[in-house]
Amino acid sequence: MSGVRPVCVIGLGLIGGSVLRAASAAGRQAWGATASTVDADAATVDGYRVESGVDTALQLARERDAIVVVAVPLPALDQTLSAIAVNAPECLLTDVVSVKAPVEMAVRQSAPRTRHIGGHPMAGTSASGWIAGSAGLFKDASWVLTVEDETDLDAWREVAQLVLDCGAQIVPATAAAHDDAVARISHLPHLMAAVLAAVGADGGMLSLALAAGSYTDGTRVAGTRPELVRAMCEGNRGPLLDAVDDALGRLGAARGALASTGSLGATVEAGHRAWQDHTEYRNSRRSQDRIDLSSPDARETLLGLGQRGGRIVGLDGDFALTG
Repeated sequence: MSGVRPVCVIGLGLIGGSVLRAASAAGRQAWGATASTVDADAATVDGYRVESGVDTALQLARERDAIVVVAVPLPALDQTLSAIAVNAPECLLTDVVSVKAPVEMAVRQSAPRTRHIGGHPMAGTSASGWIAGSAGLFKDASWVLTVEDETDLDAWREVAQLVLDCGAQIVPATAAAHDDAVARISHLPHLMAAVLAAVGADGGMLSLALAAGSYTDGTRVAGTRPELVRAMCEGNRGPLLDAVDDALGRLGAARGALASTGSLGATVEAGHRAWQDHTEYRNSRRSQDRIDLSSPDARETLLGLGQRGGRIVGLDGDFALTG
């Protein structure tokens, strides 16, 4: 792929490892680095280029003007950004961390010379590590790319092409709007899964012997490594508190209704309608359009698309193709 930027991935767990695989499969020159010797060894055995250390990988990124993808947990972000500031201070930077506002702030403080476009692929499993990843993990998945007033749209377009090369579809959003949304559809479900798993286990061995689809479906993500769940949920504390308050209010209303009238109708029907809305969205044919990224109002148009639930499925010169 002549003229296309190489890709340097820092962190080779489930998501970072899948980015390295997908970028390589798309024909991009790509390499990675990780603090995990287990992941490094596994990626090397699978035939991928893994540098001996993060500094070495970033120095190569600087030499080749690569896109640097930060794929480390939030607690490791500051150390990684410090290495970027020293070794690749002007590289185009994106990330796949599950919260965006804290990352935006950390980049401004620690690596201000980079052109940063925040990202978050909405894909994954409860498994972790290189061995859990795949080149096809992101196929047709939503991948948020942040758009702020100061966003460099030329840089945004280059990161967007990488996302499309990985097989995903782009949802533009501000960092704050992203964090509010994922608190409800990702972080709260992780917290609720932990509660459901514990409540079920509190019923003893009989409960576990009877546990079937509703229990296993509802607790699936409780199998995620606890330190990863804590990092993403605690890193999005404010928006998650709002989502928890909403959930507690609904649970309180359900308990009150069950105690007073014996009916859970309002709660169950509201949930069923929400499930239907999500199903209809997933099955709907969305209108196609072209967004002129060179237009003065391109940022507002991109954000409007994301707020309507639209996605970008391709790029054509100065135009983003929606669908």
